[in-house]
Amino acid sequence: MMEGSQKSEILFEADTPLGFAVRVTRNYWEFIVSIKHPSMANREKEVSDVLKHPDEIRQSLTDPSVFLFYKKVRPDKWVCAIAKRLNKVGFLITTYPTDSIKEGGRIWQK
Repeated sequence: MMEGSQKSEILFEADTPLGFAVRVTRNYWEFIVSIKHPSMANREKEVSDVLKHPDEIRQSLTDPSVFLFYKKVRPDKWVCAIAKRLNKVGFLITTYPTDSIKEGGRIWQK
């Protein structure tokens, strides 16, 4: 795990319809696409778009500060971006393609 400010600059920041911005550092993005979900490599713009213009937002059943942003990319496929809000700022936890919307309370819909 890298320490300090190595590669920790902001890769992108997206304003969400919930009134807070989600920040993603270059370092954390590399962790997502190399360890968690390699299928999301080179899809930063798409993930930013999911956060800015989702089709639906759900709130986690287990953590009310966690939100799941969904955008349909094909008739049977969605991209999900999961973000945690701390005070007025959010950060990306993970992102992945999915064929269904997970449980959680729907709090916003396009």
